[in-house]
Amino acid sequence: MTTIRVVLADDHAVVRKGIRDFLEEEGDIEVLAEASDGETVKQLILEHRPDLAILDIRMPGATGIEVTSWVRERDLPVKVLILTAFDDTPFVTAALQAGANGYVLKNADADQIAAAVRSVFHGYAALDPGITARVFAHGAAAPAKAESLIEPLTERELAVLVLAARGLTNRGIGVQLAISDRTVQNHLANVYAKLMVGSRTEAVTKAIQLGLFQLPENSE
Repeated sequence: MTTIRVVLADDHAVVRKGIRDFLEEEGDIEVLAEASDGETVKQLILEHRPDLAILDIRMPGATGIEVTSWVRERDLPVKVLILTAFDDTPFVTAALQAGANGYVLKNADADQIAAAVRSVFHGYAALDPGITARVFAHGAAAPAKAESLIEPLTERELAVLVLAARGLTNRGIGVQLAISDRTVQNHLANVYAKLMVGSRTEAVTKAIQLGLFQLPENSE
């Protein structure tokens, strides 16, 4: 029986222990090392050369999306499975565009997570059933390139986009920034033009890929 060699990264020690325990109970999965932040897991990947990296989205140092991009930029022979509480379409799309092989939510059953690890290891994509339909409906564009940005976003445009990523309406953004709904709409129009996108979701996805801002600080 082939053993799947895994490196695990999550900033919650209790969560890491739980994941490690049920994965190693499977018998064909070995967790080589654990990390609590994105920079450490990069070093572990280089040191251990695992078959697969299991990454949370929001971690100190570097996000799971940033680590995935780092792996792909270096053409490392490592599969990536995102295991997170974030089910927002922009994050899912950004992770897949960065090169993740699978995306599973933390509330999945242990058997489902183990099955996703095996699927990814064997070269198949693994998407949580709860987000598959939304991802296919949204579609996945080609990975964003820094040079695709026509001109930099202004400080105010970036502030508007960050609040949009947190789910605020135009009115809510206006209240936060003390500007009118119309001004918010104008800023978003400028953002869309500069990023060459047509919607909030696309704008947030591309901005995350380009590293224009960190992921929203939602609690897990």
